[in-house]
Amino acid sequence: MSIAGFEECFTEAKGCRVRYFVGGPADGEPVVLVHGLGGCAANWVDVAPLLAETRRVLVPELPGHGLSTPLPAVPNLAVFGDRIGLVAERENALPAAFIGHSLGAAVALRLALRRPDEVNSLVLAAAAGISSTSRRARYGLRILGIIGPRRLVAPWADSVAGSPFLRYAVFGHWGAADPLILSPEAVDGFLEGTRLTSDSVSAARAVVADDVRPELGDLRCPTLVLWGARDNQLPLVDAFEFARRLDAPLRVIADCGHLLIGERPDLCAEAIENFLG
Repeated sequence: MSIAGFEECFTEAKGCRVRYFVGGPADGEPVVLVHGLGGCAANWVDVAPLLAETRRVLVPELPGHGLSTPLPAVPNLAVFGDRIGLVAERENALPAAFIGHSLGAAVALRLALRRPDEVNSLVLAAAAGISSTSRRARYGLRILGIIGPRRLVAPWADSVAGSPFLRYAVFGHWGAADPLILSPEAVDGFLEGTRLTSDSVSAARAVVADDVRPELGDLRCPTLVLWGARDNQLPLVDAFEFARRLDAPLRVIADCGHLLIGERPDLCAEAIENFLG
């Protein structure tokens, strides 16, 4: 699945073949969008074109996700951040603003802590890193790894967008507060990540093990915390904790769940633009 107005590219980054998309004016301020666990670049299908109206936008796929090849070992989230940083470096897009969703927010946060000169601002959208490190999350992610979410969704993939019942079955409760508000492109974009992901288990283990809270005080770039008011996967209390520890502004989008970038891409893009502007 492509992103309207974006070019598909590939590059080698420390033994990983990374797919990414680039769009927007070449002289625009650079923005890097990082998707979540089991996702791909198409998760940003509705947000990326809005930001690309004035900014140069890179949308990479994490190793083991989309058409990016998996890594032989994933000891921590920093290995993902390093690859994403290399993609932006080769596009001459550093320093950049990094906007991460869920796992992608934790990856972007790790990159900002490790290479502060390359991240000039940060948006944490429904960020992993707090509830995701709990024992409950560890068991839940382990079960998902055993079941394999692709097997659950695959038989319905071609029919989900056109069926309210299947939208609720696939995205209800855990993902979207109202699955019917997702555009057909957003539905396909989230499902494409599910279909293409080759190694979400390693990423899940890494995010469960990576408690970033002790290091949040070391973050130096301006940060926005962006959250859905009805997120049942990573609760709103996590947003308040991130905002408190980072002394960062918090924008809560009403009637949105964990997939806020697909539920209200217009409000997400507006919040990002207001913050970066």
